[in-house]
Amino acid sequence: MDEQSRQKSIVRTSTLGIIANVALAGFKTAVGILSHSIAITLDAVNNLSDAASSAITILGTKLAGKAPDRTHPYGHGRYEYLTTMVVAGIVLWAGLTSLFEAIKGIVRPQTPEYDTIGLVIIAVAVVVKILLGRHFVSAGKKLQSGSLVASGEDASFDAIISAATLVAAGIYILFGLSTEAWLGAIISVVIIKSGIEMLREALNKVLGERVDDELARSIKETACSVDGVRGAYDLILNDYGPQRLTGSMHVEVDEAIDAREVDLITRDIQAAVYDKHKVIIHTVGIYSTNTAEDSEVYAIHKALDLLVEENPYVLQVHGLFVDTDEQRATFDLVVSFDAPDRGEVRADALSMLRNRFPGYTFTIVLDTDISD
Repeated sequence: MDEQSRQKSIVRTSTLGIIANVALAGFKTAVGILSHSIAITLDAVNNLSDAASSAITILGTKLAGKAPDRTHPYGHGRYEYLTTMVVAGIVLWAGLTSLFEAIKGIVRPQTPEYDTIGLVIIAVAVVVKILLGRHFVSAGKKLQSGSLVASGEDASFDAIISAATLVAAGIYILFGLSTEAWLGAIISVVIIKSGIEMLREALNKVLGERVDDELARSIKETACSVDGVRGAYDLILNDYGPQRLTGSMHVEVDEAIDAREVDLITRDIQAAVYDKHKVIIHTVGIYSTNTAEDSEVYAIHKALDLLVEENPYVLQVHGLFVDTDEQRATFDLVVSFDAPDRGEVRADALSMLRNRFPGYTFTIVLDTDISD
């Protein structure tokens, strides 16, 4: 789906949410005034806040769709992450407010009063919210819209809260036990936890998080499918909004190929990755790898394989090229973030190689565990 169609779908889904929530709010307000029920009238305010969430989603989508400019050459896609954080904040606020009211009900219990009209309204709201929640979450995942997913989960939690009220009413009518406050407290904790997770996920997108493992492996496999590529490494992706990934990577090629072949390989990689994954690889770095059989090259390879096997902090060695004439070897050493001192791991590797191959000069690039 192209970006314009995606934005239209998000706006259309959010508009449906606004219409449904405004209609529910108006219905509850009218019934609340006619039945003199403050609870129903106040619940209408919650529907207005849900409508506001959908409006915020539309605003974020519109802002994210602005064309790149000199100030923001990578576009404005991260606005969607910011609006997701706002919607997550609304969910968190709703959970905290609900918990506060539940605690008041536990500390100062009151005899509940349930009337038929109120329970019917709650039942209708449950059905509408369940349908809205499912539709929003499904559309949000399909369209990669965190704001829609957050709004959908918010609607689902509203449905759970309302359903809990119906359950509490049934328990009270049948057994005379008032459980509404306790059920409300439990559900409120779940909502708060969900709000925090939504907020954390959106914040991670803004800060920059690790490349998804499955996507990283898939992109590297695509690169390796190009003729002439012997390995793919160091994939870095920058997230500038949903469906706006750009990045760079290194590939290994035979030492004997010329600049023309290198140019063709890098362009084929860029085209293949974009066609399959819609990811822009703006830079393809080249590692030259030894092709001729040589006992010294083989020995250094085996020493590095043993290093990876024996040192739990060494995750990978790649980009090895050995110049037997000059007796120089260069490679990248990927060291885990769990290592107490990554520099010390590099120093130990360098010391081991110098002892085993005293005539060689080794250049070790300390690489970061950016992607699988």
